[in-house]
Amino acid sequence: MSVQIVARGEQVDPRGQRFAAALTTVLLAGVLLAPATTATVLLAVQTVVFSLGAVAGVQRTPYAWIFRTLVRPRISSPGELEDAAPPRFAQAVGLGFGLVALVAYLAGATLIGAVATGLALGAAFLNAAFGLCLGCEVYLVLRRFAPTRSNHKSYADNHRTGHTPVATKG
Repeated sequence: MSVQIVARGEQVDPRGQRFAAALTTVLLAGVLLAPATTATVLLAVQTVVFSLGAVAGVQRTPYAWIFRTLVRPRISSPGELEDAAPPRFAQAVGLGFGLVALVAYLAGATLIGAVATGLALGAAFLNAAFGLCLGCEVYLVLRRFAPTRSNHKSYADNHRTGHTPVATKG
């Protein structure tokens, strides 16, 4: 069963998302292996990439530009495109982990920084290697349990008018 949620009509090539995840994996592995100053700079760079993906959209990151310019012209067209909203949410989750790690490293709490970096690295690796985007899956679960606009509207209308829906025996 396939779940498709369309937000703003933006579509992305799923291969580009895996490519970006592979670059993120390499960069975050570098954070964990590099000396402190270099690690902090690498983490700051990745955090900026996460913020661009979360705010401007995954199609507007440097990784997307590299994929679009250097990789996609050399491969076949994608079999299908995917909704951009779940990967954008995943970038926001990555941004959260990146900010926690960056603040921790800057504050000298290297263990917390390394754990937050490692969690982001694990998620990026799963996407790059297996196409499993954890942030995307969380997005879909949240959307499944979020009230729909029609439900929200009926609740608001009932609340404003003083009417309460009554369950009937069936």
